[in-house]
Amino acid sequence: MTEPVSRTCMRNPVDLHRSAPLAHAGTGDAHALGVDYVTGHADDADAVRALLEADTLAVFGFGDAAPVLDDPRYLRVPLQPWGAAPLERWRAAGPVRHGRTRDASGVEIRWASDGRLSFGAIEIDERPGADLDHHSDICEAAELAYAALVRHLQGSDTPHLLRVWNYLDAITLGDGDAERYRRFCVGRALGLGQFDPLGLPAATAIGRCDGRRTLQVYWLSATERGTPVENPRQVSAYRYPRQYGPQPPSFARAMLPPPGSHMPLLLSGTASVVGHASQHIGELRGQIRETFLNFDALLAEARRHDPELPAEFGAGTRLKVYVRDADDLPHVAQALDERFGDSVPRLILHAAICRRELAVEIDGVHG
Repeated sequence: MTEPVSRTCMRNPVDLHRSAPLAHAGTGDAHALGVDYVTGHADDADAVRALLEADTLAVFGFGDAAPVLDDPRYLRVPLQPWGAAPLERWRAAGPVRHGRTRDASGVEIRWASDGRLSFGAIEIDERPGADLDHHSDICEAAELAYAALVRHLQGSDTPHLLRVWNYLDAITLGDGDAERYRRFCVGRALGLGQFDPLGLPAATAIGRCDGRRTLQVYWLSATERGTPVENPRQVSAYRYPRQYGPQPPSFARAMLPPPGSHMPLLLSGTASVVGHASQHIGELRGQIRETFLNFDALLAEARRHDPELPAEFGAGTRLKVYVRDADDLPHVAQALDERFGDSVPRLILHAAICRRELAVEIDGVHG
């Protein structure tokens, strides 16, 4: 089964059959990934360098205070944290090789791999004035990024996409099909090419709030396929009706890692949506409660495949919490303190959600 896409922003077609090489790395017996939030000195370049050990797949700094480093495994995420920002670190099973690759289309890809799992990242500046309503062209940038991503994976030892994060400016700017998130969805699908919606990765698409028209895409891929998980309380995103745009979003609600892995469940961005409709509009606490009801259902569904998975969030969970309005940040922090105390590590970020009526979105890992 393949998914047709609307070809409303195609200008210079990209050859999806050419590939970019990815260096080989040592292989272990199983896919293994550790994800942690490291507190203290997140604005200190030396502290970041100290985390970039031989088995480090990636490190992420958040907000304006995050240092700038040349190591391709380090990525500055353009979202401002609430309170002291931790660093996010991914650790692999063994030594990691890393570098930068220039794609056939000129896109630079930073990558790291232990031979079983790979991290990759692309940042593309949008071309000014090419878009509807004279906005810069997020559709074109998304197509370019995803076509480069696909070629990179096709030429690598880790061709199976497990998880993707997408950060773009002014995500809900524009009306109707001219809205930037809808145009991003079209561009993403064009870049992916013909795809099986039942094999889509887990994903997040969130709006940066700094006014910079740069699309940031980063991902995790593996030598073997994971198992996509859908939420029985929600319509699968790739089956959304036409009212949400000409191209449904291309992602799964969660991804279980390849069989035999030592990895967490990968949770997509999740919000107060039941069926396909937003719930509790204008009610911050109601949206938070509904979001966690969705996580309860998603975990129950994932446990049908993996009964060993913990039934509730706890010490093995890491959450990223995206909050649309800056004034709501302390209220969201308080609500999470009341729900979890210190039992669930979390990072709260100021970021725009892909629907204007949604105040909060949460993603993470769980295991």
